[in-house]
Amino acid sequence: MQNTENKEIWTALYARLSMDDGNVGESMSIGSQKAILKRKAEEMGIHSYKFYVDDGYSGTNFAGVR
Repeated sequence: MQNTENKEIWTALYARLSMDDGNVGESMSIGSQKAILKRKAEEMGIHSYKFYVDDGYSGTNFAGVR
């Protein structure tokens, strides 16, 4: 096992599009999810995080994404 004493650990926070919100701009669902994820991460003492967002792509249209 590696010594992680001096390494900063990052956490991925993932939000995805809700089909109920449509596909225009960053949906309200994504904004709400990001706020909830951020609050929960910080409650858990996680301050090094990065958001990954799938907004505008779903299982019905992701094939064309490169």
